[in-house]
Amino acid sequence: MTPDPTFLSAERSTASLARIVCELRDGDIPPELSERARSILLDLLGVTIAGARTNELRALSATWRLEEGRTRTLGSRIETTISAAAELDAIAACCLELDEGNKYAAGHPAAHVVPAAIAATRLSSTPVDGHTFVAAVVAGYEVATRFGHALTRDSRWHTHGHWGATGAAAAAASIWGADADRVAAAIDASTALIHVSPWGVVLEGNFARNLWIAGAVRAGLDAARLSEAALVDNSGALVHSLGDIVGTLDYPRLTEDLGTRWLTMEGYAKQHASCSYTHAAIDTVQSLRAHTPWNVEDVEHVRVRTHSLAAPLFQRHPTTRLGAMFSLPFAVAAAFVTDRIDTEALDPAGPLFTIAEQFSNRVHVTAATELDELLPRRRVAEVTVVLRSGEEISAMTPNPVGDVDHFPMDYPAIEAKIAQLIGDEDTAALAAVVSSIADTTDVAGLFEHLP
Repeated sequence: MTPDPTFLSAERSTASLARIVCELRDGDIPPELSERARSILLDLLGVTIAGARTNELRALSATWRLEEGRTRTLGSRIETTISAAAELDAIAACCLELDEGNKYAAGHPAAHVVPAAIAATRLSSTPVDGHTFVAAVVAGYEVATRFGHALTRDSRWHTHGHWGATGAAAAAASIWGADADRVAAAIDASTALIHVSPWGVVLEGNFARNLWIAGAVRAGLDAARLSEAALVDNSGALVHSLGDIVGTLDYPRLTEDLGTRWLTMEGYAKQHASCSYTHAAIDTVQSLRAHTPWNVEDVEHVRVRTHSLAAPLFQRHPTTRLGAMFSLPFAVAAAFVTDRIDTEALDPAGPLFTIAEQFSNRVHVTAATELDELLPRRRVAEVTVVLRSGEEISAMTPNPVGDVDHFPMDYPAIEAKIAQLIGDEDTAALAAVVSSIADTTDVAGLFEHLP
């Protein structure tokens, strides 16, 4: 029987990715990747701590019916099992929409990978040193990002909970010392354990969306367990799920320039607590407001043109924080009535929510096909403000601020971002832990000092 070429391509690509995972663990990590990992960890861990302190996570943790354990979730004093802590941390990481992302993956690799790497480190039968941990984070991030980049999603699927599981599996298997064949088996098996993640649930503001990344973390850990038990192989399971149900996979793209181009280096940091597809428009509004004499009462209406990836966000009238994060008209309106798009601005119980909701009736958004041609390198938004006087003022932003190609946030800028979220003292403690990871002989022990 002639082997199916699609399955062969999938297996070869996964095997190539697994070899890179092991090479990073067993060799030297390029210095630029080590520094990038430091920024990723500071951002993701800081945002997770902030997320754990929200009313939503406090309510969820209080009713989670946690099993007894000695592992503390980030940002709280709750102790539970390692696996339960990983899930709660993953939920906290994404609930504020402030965790870093990657435009080539069109999603958030770190939130899928880091909680799995931490859990695998804590579950390890021997202490895990800093090199092993950092290599796993970098490798997992690269694997996840490449799957996101190679995937053309069915428009009904949100980006969380599926391709990110591949990175979680790669990180966990690497930390547990798997060879290339076993890492490949874990990556492939993770795609058989993914979440269904419909856009409609997000747009309705349903908090269940925030558990999809937790599901991917669990899928990655379980896939690594299956591989370690030799119950799965690199057999092309991803062809059925990511390559068919979720969308289509460009298998050659999975390994394009592998080892010479690191998509891990091409991520972004977020300064607004909303979906990244709203950021370029928000940045444009903020720039216009900073350089013009008019005020919000002078505005007749606003026109926004952006790429079609943002089309699901054209819906209006959110009733929850999550819904507001994923409403482009609302986010743009909020940028007109407040200087910061933070958790307060998008809180339905806060004073700004009603004002922004009323102004959003003046905001009109459309997708422009010519802007799609610039994807993924540029995620452009154009904003035109029409004043009551009849004057029109327009500006365009090529990428959100914080993007690798547009005013990227360096380590001190990320540190300042986290300080605004969790305070100077906790940020200093977090930064001290992150800076010590590379040289420690026991990462799990070091994490006991996290805020």
